[in-house]
Amino acid sequence: MNIQLNDKTVLVTGASRGIGRAIATSMADAGAQIAIHFHRSAEEASRLKSRLKGSGHITVQADMKDPQALEKMTAKVMDSFKRIDVLVNNAGIYEETDSLSLSYREFINYFKNTMDTNLSGPAWLSFLAARSMKENGGGKIINITSRGAFRGEPNAYPYGASKAGLNALGQSMAKDLASHNIKVFAIAPGFVETDMTKHIFESPHAENFKKQSPLNRTAEPEEVARLATYLAGDHTDYLTGCIIDINGASYLRS
Repeated sequence: MNIQLNDKTVLVTGASRGIGRAIATSMADAGAQIAIHFHRSAEEASRLKSRLKGSGHITVQADMKDPQALEKMTAKVMDSFKRIDVLVNNAGIYEETDSLSLSYREFINYFKNTMDTNLSGPAWLSFLAARSMKENGGGKIINITSRGAFRGEPNAYPYGASKAGLNALGQSMAKDLASHNIKVFAIAPGFVETDMTKHIFESPHAENFKKQSPLNRTAEPEEVARLATYLAGDHTDYLTGCIIDINGASYLRS
C-alpha cells in the first residue's frame, strides 16, 4: 500500500537511531516533514536530517524526563511547522538489574528514571501535542510500547510497568480525545535488531532470542516503521485505541 503523508508534520522522539530513525525515514519517504527529536545524539540526528527525503526537516533536543524541556521543544516544533499532525512517542530506555541487590534509595532512582523517560515524558508530550492538534482540527498519536507490557520483564521491572502504562495511557486518551478528531494507537514490538540491542544479537545466546518467534528471527526496524507510517496515513481512524502486536508471535506461551 502506497501511504501518502504529503503536507503532514510529524514529531518522532528518539529519532536519531534504531526504530525512531526508521520511522522518521519511512514517514519522510511518504512526504511528511519530520521533527527529529534527540537527547544526546546531536550528530546522529543531524546526519539523519541530511539524509531524509524532502525538505524542511528539523532537529529538536530535549530530555524526556524534563517537562520544561518538552514544553520548549514543542514550542520550537510549532514555531517551525505551525502544527503537529502526528506525534510518535518512540524514545525510551531499558535498564536491566538485579533489583534486590539495590538499596531502597537506589531502587527508587532506578524505577523513577525509567518511568519518567518511558511513561511520564510521553504523557506530558502527548498532552502538549494534543492541545495543538485540537486547535488544528485533529491529529494522531502513535506510542511505541513493547511485548514486555504483556509478559513482564523480570530483570527490568520499571520497563515492563512503563510500557504497560503507556498502553493504558493511549487507550484512555483514545477514548477522551476522539471527539476532537485525535486518534491514538500503540505498536508493541518484540525484539528488534537495532544498535541498542546489538550486544544481545552478538552474544552466544542470540539464537535463543530468535527462536522465541516461530518465524525464527527478530524484527527489523523497517517493519515497525512501515506499520507506524500506515497508522499515520488516512483511513485508519477506526483503529484508534488499538494495541498492535508486531513481535512474530514471540509473546505467546504454550
